[in-house]
Amino acid sequence: MPTPTIKQPNKHFTPTLYEGNGTAIGSGGKTITGLEFKPDFVWIKNRDAADSHSLYDSSRGATKQLESDTNAAETTESEGVTSFTSDGFTLGSLNQVNTNNESYVGWNWKANAGTTATNDDGSITSTTQVNSDAGFSIVRYTGNRSSGATIGHGLSQAPEFIITKNLDATYNWIIYFKGEGANRYGYLNLTNAWVTDTTGFNNVEPTNSVFTVGSAYESNGTHNMIAYCWHGVEGFSKFGSYKGNGNADGAFIYLGFKPACVIIKSSSNSTDWVIYDNKRSPLNTGSSSNTLYPNLSSAKASAGGLDFLSNGFKLRSTNGYNNGSGRTYVYMAFAELPFFDDQSPVTAR
Repeated sequence: MPTPTIKQPNKHFTPTLYEGNGTAIGSGGKTITGLEFKPDFVWIKNRDAADSHSLYDSSRGATKQLESDTNAAETTESEGVTSFTSDGFTLGSLNQVNTNNESYVGWNWKANAGTTATNDDGSITSTTQVNSDAGFSIVRYTGNRSSGATIGHGLSQAPEFIITKNLDATYNWIIYFKGEGANRYGYLNLTNAWVTDTTGFNNVEPTNSVFTVGSAYESNGTHNMIAYCWHGVEGFSKFGSYKGNGNADGAFIYLGFKPACVIIKSSSNSTDWVIYDNKRSPLNTGSSSNTLYPNLSSAKASAGGLDFLSNGFKLRSTNGYNNGSGRTYVYMAFAELPFFDDQSPVTAR
């Protein structure tokens, strides 16, 4: 069995839970601590109320908010995430991130502790923040609507999963996934199945240095753009697909690690995205009363469940969200613990 590249996943990705206090930044705000790293990409959702998801990254800068459940352009929220700290982040009183006595979850990724670099690998110059060990980069660029334009992503391998958003205008989020190919893309903020359309990623697969875009405003508008790029890392992250069987004794999906977070969407059918993590449901997510939907502002609800196991996850529902019979699903997964290291196996629960 391969030795995991990353033996302490929580130094690169982790979910976190907190209770809001509603305090404005001028009165002290709220500070979230306890992460094992300085986060560069923070995705927050109010678990108790129908507030939009709030996405911030240190490349665009604190207070610059995007919403995964809308097509809205970037906004400046002075009471949102106001800074990224050495082990967390600070918040103002924006309802989406800090309503008094309401419960929140944040999903946090490390890139490069706020350090950016100019990347000239593509035909469009980009600004990148790269965590090579964890296979994650944040990429900013200005599009030109030229089909076949290339953008340097800064990673050492070709990305398997890319999420792009136009920062300046109201266009949908679109997603490249290796398993579906570069002639197709999905939407993060919609329920739609993957569509065949080469204007997104120009039907050209990413390389070890660049990804290619078409003329779509969603990936290459004449605006400021953002891309979040990942490739799989042994024992830490995996991006894949599976077929649902519509059975409560569903398929087991091997990851090579115990997941901390799994995000799932049917690529073949119109369904909501679903996101599960080990902080909201520490034992397993089979009951799934804590499910959140990246494309919806809804509070936590019940949806198709699954179990987090020592080396992957098992589907435990007949629900179309994650296990509709004959449907194809794509997923992205990040580790709590690698299944095996060079000292001892991690045993199943």
